[in-house]
Amino acid sequence: MSPTPSNQFDAIIIGGSYAGMSAALQLVRARRKVLVIDSGLPRNRNSLAAHGFIAREGLPPAEIAAKARAELMAYPTLTWHEGRATQAKVLEEGVSFEVGCDDGSAFIGDRLVLAYGVTDTLPDIEGLAERWGRSVFHCPYCHGYEIYEGNIGVIGCSEDGGVGQALLLCDWGNITLFCCNPDGIDPEKRERLDACGATIESTTIQHVEDEATVVLSDGRKLILDALFLLPQSRLSCDVAEQLGCELLDAGCIVADSAKQTTVPGVFTCGDAGRMAGSIALAVGEGALVGVAVHRSLLGLLD
Repeated sequence: MSPTPSNQFDAIIIGGSYAGMSAALQLVRARRKVLVIDSGLPRNRNSLAAHGFIAREGLPPAEIAAKARAELMAYPTLTWHEGRATQAKVLEEGVSFEVGCDDGSAFIGDRLVLAYGVTDTLPDIEGLAERWGRSVFHCPYCHGYEIYEGNIGVIGCSEDGGVGQALLLCDWGNITLFCCNPDGIDPEKRERLDACGATIESTTIQHVEDEATVVLSDGRKLILDALFLLPQSRLSCDVAEQLGCELLDAGCIVADSAKQTTVPGVFTCGDAGRMAGSIALAVGEGALVGVAVHRSLLGLLD
């Protein structure tokens, strides 16, 4: 389908979670015509409660998102398209872009905001996926308080074997680090783990059961209150690459202080531009991007 005048917008925001909606709010309040394209799969969709977000502490993430969307939809210049953006191209450098969706629809925007987040890939351990966001977490600032002084397992699937995350979590509980190569741990960090009273377990994890009980390959069961890990995360679609945006080695989209990418007129916010996994940071960056996009439309962005 070719774009029509009704399908043309001041800004197209790909991704309608916290960052994308926050950016949209600034723009519709500036009376700009805004399109949000959203696939309905937020990163924290499995979580029962959101933490660390002032005035919304402990609320279900879906409830926060639904209220935000309802507030946005009250603005007449906001259009919400349920679908997945699959294609994007520059029509005129810095001033015009086309976005295509999986349902065949196409839209033109003067500016683009890439807020589609990341997709997490968990270690191939039976029982992890169904507990993700419920008793298996990645962010202690979001979920550490509720398990204070409890028994916490850290699955060392990251590049450093989970050592950094284990040291961070020592402030929240009693740590068991599941690390298949304990001899490879930096001696100084090993001393710090020992000083925290952390236990290092090198036996392979067979599966996870109950709340967060780890069953090892030798038959032992370690009853824990929660598990933490750093999943492998990648951008949820390849629109940034199609547009020619530069990416960091970690997979995030490179952006300047105004969150404009290396492609003029294309901005990013949320986990796509900073893998922080925090609603509060996503909302803050979204607001920054909304203002930056408006200033850019007026030719006032330095």
